[in-house]
Amino acid sequence: MSASFPAGQPRFVSLLLRGLLAGLIAGLLAGGFAFVFGEPHVDAAIAIEEAAAPASSTDAAEDPLVSRNGQKAGLVLATTLYGIAMGGLLATAYTLLRRRFRIAADSRVALVLAGSALVGAVLVPWVKYPPNPPAVGDPATINQRTWSYLAVLVLGLVAVWAAVIAARTQTVEWRRAVAATLAFVVVVSVAYLLLPGIQEVPESFPAALLWEFRITSLGVQAVLWTVLGLAFAALVTPRVTAAEPAAAVAA
Repeated sequence: MSASFPAGQPRFVSLLLRGLLAGLIAGLLAGGFAFVFGEPHVDAAIAIEEAAAPASSTDAAEDPLVSRNGQKAGLVLATTLYGIAMGGLLATAYTLLRRRFRIAADSRVALVLAGSALVGAVLVPWVKYPPNPPAVGDPATINQRTWSYLAVLVLGLVAVWAAVIAARTQTVEWRRAVAATLAFVVVVSVAYLLLPGIQEVPESFPAALLWEFRITSLGVQAVLWTVLGLAFAALVTPRVTAAEPAAAVAA
């Protein structure tokens, strides 16, 4: 079933395939970034956990079901699959929201959508609940942490939506920017105040290692969404041929 698009736009299936391809590229690059820059921090955190564990429990511990090499390979696979899924969502969002944008260039719309997702679904949750290494955290609070994270993720997207609505109430460019910023900050501030704080990092855990891991985790998401936005923007940009300078080639 095809959707209705402006003239020159490919069908939804074609757009979806382009989004999946862009997600594949983004996921592979993000996975490579995580493997090179993130895994050393995970190894260091695991070493600290093992060193702090009692000798008796260390001796009696069973071998993990998946080796560290297997986990590292699984990380790249998981990141790639995540990128493909996000590419599909980006293509779907583009399909549903393209007509609502007052931007002529398709590539700019794709970049705006990817940037909005990076800010609302990644940066806002990261500031409130920055990720911790696998060796840090109380298993008993995993449900609370999961629901709190999902809540701040949804509210981050609501903040982006509120910024868009506020910007459309103004006609002057600088006023639109101010209105959008204020709306975004207000929603995010309320979300941060209402949601509980979670602090489970032991004081003995090295602060430098903790923040290196957190910054790297943010870097993985930044790489994924930046590459996804750029790749999808390139794929949805109509191609102009010499024989048809005024018409884009339909996919």
